[in-house]
Amino acid sequence: MTTSTQTEISNPILRGFNPDPSIVRVGDDYYIATSTFEWYPGVQIHHSKDLVNWRLVARPLNRPDLLDMAGNPCSCGVWAPCLSYDNGLFYLIYTDVKRFDGNKDTPNYLTTCATIDGDWSEPIYLNSSGFDPSLFHDDDGRKWLANMVWDYRPNRNLFGGILLQEYSVKEQKLVGPVTNIFKGTDHGLTEAPHIYKRAGYYYLVTAEGGTEYEHAMTMARSQSLTGPYEVDPIKHFVTSKDNPELYIQRSGHGDIVETQNGETYIVHLCGRPLDGEDRRCPLGRETAIQEGYWNEDGWLRLRNETGLPAATVKRPTLPLHPWPAPVARTEFNDARLPIDFQWLRTPHAEQLFSLTANPGYLRLFGRDSLGSLYYQALVARRQQAFSFRAETKVLFSPTSFLHKAGLVSYYNSQKYHYCYITVSDQGNRQLAIMSCEGDVLQERTYPLFALKLQGRVNEEGCITIPNTGAVYLRADVSECALDFSWSMDGVQWNNIPVTLDQSLVSDQAGGGAGRSFTGAFIGMACQDLTGTLNHADFEYFDYVEFEDRHHGRLRELS
Repeated sequence: MTTSTQTEISNPILRGFNPDPSIVRVGDDYYIATSTFEWYPGVQIHHSKDLVNWRLVARPLNRPDLLDMAGNPCSCGVWAPCLSYDNGLFYLIYTDVKRFDGNKDTPNYLTTCATIDGDWSEPIYLNSSGFDPSLFHDDDGRKWLANMVWDYRPNRNLFGGILLQEYSVKEQKLVGPVTNIFKGTDHGLTEAPHIYKRAGYYYLVTAEGGTEYEHAMTMARSQSLTGPYEVDPIKHFVTSKDNPELYIQRSGHGDIVETQNGETYIVHLCGRPLDGEDRRCPLGRETAIQEGYWNEDGWLRLRNETGLPAATVKRPTLPLHPWPAPVARTEFNDARLPIDFQWLRTPHAEQLFSLTANPGYLRLFGRDSLGSLYYQALVARRQQAFSFRAETKVLFSPTSFLHKAGLVSYYNSQKYHYCYITVSDQGNRQLAIMSCEGDVLQERTYPLFALKLQGRVNEEGCITIPNTGAVYLRADVSECALDFSWSMDGVQWNNIPVTLDQSLVSDQAGGGAGRSFTGAFIGMACQDLTGTLNHADFEYFDYVEFEDRHHGRLRELS
């Protein structure tokens, strides 16, 4: 939930991993769709009535026919959905990226629904020429698909321009010629097209410069849908690229909406880096909003006249409509997984977890390792603040060192920190910490010999715990620092004095800049590498955020 004053909106409006926003207004309601990559179900949709307060209401790609990402590489899957509305139907266009390098495999699909949280239609395959597809509804009733084209050939611009082709509702397929309507500017990496019609012009908004610190929003216009397109005289009407001191960085890939009172707002991707040479963003790419206006020459400008994204903007002249505050404790008393939580890749959730096998608990069936691209029993929620505490209570009876269950801070299969319960060769339960700290999969377990925790460290360098009873696990994160602790009663806590680098669970870590597109999650996991599906039961999950003093200072600078 976004906090605000009576006059301002605080950025970002969608905190934590919520990139590539596509916004649509339907009457008095606003919806933003964002990318989910390898996380399932696919596409997050948030709802607002005032552009200030937002709540998560749907993840529409929730069936095998709509999305199955088993085997998809990290940071593939659902890229840049486009949400639009016409004649009583929501239209959702999305890519399921199957390969990262070389010849990208980028099938694009269309699904529709009369309600935002209903059952979406079977997908219609559109094309595979590139990613970031969007649908433009012209005022003559015709519909047009735009997407960037990926040109894999040597000595070519991989981002080969913006393709346009008509979509036939009657035939449910693309028809007619394919036209490359815009090759982009010298800033390069032209993607994320959205088309609008206003005052006799077709306006094309794209993202350029890549999704890191050179990111920008570029506008061009034409009196013909197929071009030629004239580039905005200032080229980038939103960017942070030349101002590293700003609170809101990595600004680009956005969309435009007009309120029912005629006010114009721009939503865009952004990032908030921690201090350090790598400028790491554990929260991933988030969504911010800016107030805009159309100048006398017919170009869109930010209301602040700078082109620089602001940390706070004036809210529209709409009644404030706050949603109920989120609760700190999630209990698993329903047959459906609470909406804040997701899992990885597969639509077959029943193979990973159950909310009915032990009523009142989330049961995870031990599956693959944390490095797997197929079946991970990992259920987690987004990290949405730089400082927070997460806690859970787990019932787990391992009988092999190949059995593990616990609390994990997770970015992807190459970047995570894991505090888990397992068993020694002597059959005694123990706690261990494992981390994977880069893009090359190389896990390491922290030996705890030096800790000498009141005689609890055993010959394997792990912490011996009682063989029976629930175990409470806690993670405390303060910006770059992650500390795990444990308890047998939930009252007396024992800190594990190994402070881990939480900034490694971020976009930029391990050489990940430009190849890592998600964000940090905190959650519960279980592995059984014997293949017998030994399970762990989790009773609750707490998530409490704390004030970020460091980023409050950065906000003042902006």
